[in-house]
Amino acid sequence: MKLQQLRYIWEVAHHDLNVSATAQSLFTSQPGISKQIRLLEDELGVEVFARSGKHLTHITPAGEVILELAGEILRKSQSIKRVAQEFSDETSGNLAIATTHTQARYALPSVIGEFIKRFPDVSLHMQQGTPTQIAQMAADGVVDFAIATEALGLMSDLITLPCYRWNRCVVVPKDHPLTKLDKLTLESVAEHPIVTYTFGFTGRSKLDEAFSSRDLTPKVVFTAVDADVIKTYVRLGLGIGIIAGMAYDERLDDDLVKLDAQHLFASSVTSLAFRKGTFLRGYMYDFISELAPHLTKDIVSDALTRPNPVERAELYSHFDLPTY
Repeated sequence: MKLQQLRYIWEVAHHDLNVSATAQSLFTSQPGISKQIRLLEDELGVEVFARSGKHLTHITPAGEVILELAGEILRKSQSIKRVAQEFSDETSGNLAIATTHTQARYALPSVIGEFIKRFPDVSLHMQQGTPTQIAQMAADGVVDFAIATEALGLMSDLITLPCYRWNRCVVVPKDHPLTKLDKLTLESVAEHPIVTYTFGFTGRSKLDEAFSSRDLTPKVVFTAVDADVIKTYVRLGLGIGIIAGMAYDERLDDDLVKLDAQHLFASSVTSLAFRKGTFLRGYMYDFISELAPHLTKDIVSDALTRPNPVERAELYSHFDLPTY
């Protein structure tokens, strides 16, 4: 059994059983991958993948168990490499992040800019997706860090660290009736068509909970994952926008009026998560502290030693998270 063979079956499983696509991503040949998979199956005496002719159709029950173990072995091997890199060169390497559009567009630019200045020899890679996709990428070891507001706590394989709180605002065109009110209420907001985030993105669940608690049924006429798209449709007169407060740019959005809504909706917490057992290199600790200064190396290291999420929650309970 070779580490390369385990890499091949893992990658094939994560490329929808498409050997050709896997070969392209690994810069190798399709016949070479197929041969190594067959050699591994012959050695193990079981099939990892079921086949119809030359095509892989699904993962076998034995294959499911083998792939889970293969993933663990590959992650351990990556940790070994990181340990060696950390002792040979503390300032160069790779860092892969998965996050949502809102975090990538509004929360992370200054963090990443400062990080790159401090670690110019670290290659930074960012992927975007839904919170569920982001959490899965971190759980699978595809990325080092996942940064999102929703879904991260649902993955038992992840250690989740709270970074900061944020509130919402309502954005409307100038002279909109809501601008005439002394203070927004949920009832007044519910009277108008609403443009906001797609469910499962950027704390949308908090918005729905607020209306539900008052037995209100808001008229959500349009949803998007991108706050810039939401603002565009507000400008077109489709409805009022409910977005993260950080997504309003006073310079670029001066044609819209920002109305404070933090008293209407519970604040949301953006968190960073990484897979249990991950070896964090020095610059990874620095990235975390740049994103959330209260998450010092000692705090993060302590979290790594607490497998029980309840114990970790107790560790975070005293944090006074910054609010944006």
